[in-house]
Amino acid sequence: MNYWLFKTEPGCFSFDDLKERPDMTEPWDGVRNFQARNFLRDTIKLGDRLLFYHSNIAEPAVVGLAEIVRAGYPDTTALNPNEEHFDPKSSADKAIWYMVDVHYCEPLPRVVTLDSIKRNPLLTDMPLVMRSRLSIQPVTEDQWQIILTMGGMAEEKRL
Repeated sequence: MNYWLFKTEPGCFSFDDLKERPDMTEPWDGVRNFQARNFLRDTIKLGDRLLFYHSNIAEPAVVGLAEIVRAGYPDTTALNPNEEHFDPKSSADKAIWYMVDVHYCEPLPRVVTLDSIKRNPLLTDMPLVMRSRLSIQPVTEDQWQIILTMGGMAEEKRL
């Protein structure tokens, strides 16, 4: 099992939006960065867990937990010219972009702000702290556990 941090702007798609979707599940589409695409296509697997992170707000923070319920598959928004993330170079026969399906699990009892993550000496190696702009970032198991503890979960819960 792998752990991830998925960034999203809550004005575009929030953790509450995920909770309101049918079966609390939604495709994570529209990723247009090749490194993040490679994670979606090659590395993220069914059952992987993720920290849901709200970015581009006054106080960015990890707000909840989600799980991968469908591994990488071609991003259909790249094929539709009416979609914001349309890519004319992508085709049904030769997908360029990929997506996964994520399922809402639970909110953290306390949000874990970017500032508090940066202040924690045990998290200095997180891509988030090192100013990675990637919307999908790997998280180690130790980092996962530390974030959960900071968020008010003393022990990892089975999602």
